[in-house]
Amino acid sequence: MAKSAILKSSIAKKVAMALSGLFLIMFLSLHFFINFISVFSADTFNAMSHFMGYNPLIQFAMQPILVAGVIFHFVMGFVLELKNRNARPVAYAKYDGASNASWASRNMIISGLVVLAFLGLHFYDFWVHEMVYKYVEANAIDETRYYHELVAKFESPVRTGLYSVAFVLLALHLWHGFTSSLQSVGFDNKIGKSLHKICYAFAIIVPFGFIFIALFHHFNN
Repeated sequence: MAKSAILKSSIAKKVAMALSGLFLIMFLSLHFFINFISVFSADTFNAMSHFMGYNPLIQFAMQPILVAGVIFHFVMGFVLELKNRNARPVAYAKYDGASNASWASRNMIISGLVVLAFLGLHFYDFWVHEMVYKYVEANAIDETRYYHELVAKFESPVRTGLYSVAFVLLALHLWHGFTSSLQSVGFDNKIGKSLHKICYAFAIIVPFGFIFIALFHHFNN
């Protein structure tokens, strides 16, 4: 009975972890779409960013949910990692991880920690700056400031390089995490296997798309 309860609890945690991951992937997709617009049109990017920055529903409802989702996802990731390690009663004398799983799946905690650190910096860099601009300094509304602020972030080659490295690790994290999330919520059939190809494409296109945006603004402005 106890083992059954533990199993159910473990499954519930994995499902919750998967759902929070899929939610963050939705946000990442929207974030990528808006940033990608900056490559083609500064005016459109400014308009979309201004809408996101001053819409009450997004600012006071979706934004707190997003922050809670990030915290929940990473805390749950650490909990499951510790549980998995403690579940091994005997440490193996020799473990050839590469023959059993990919690097991405074996090092989710490492890539996750780096991504978390990057998110913390990104949060400080953009969100804190935005809060100070609007509520501390109480500056007048400027619907044209967003593009120039974005470009300024990528003037430094060091910042641009670190940003790019973080997204390479995010790609590795998504490579395993996206497909694993689908399996956890029940897509482990023919449809799920077909969706895996979409997951792998997403894990490459979106992170490297962010890198392209950073390099584009670094070299063209």
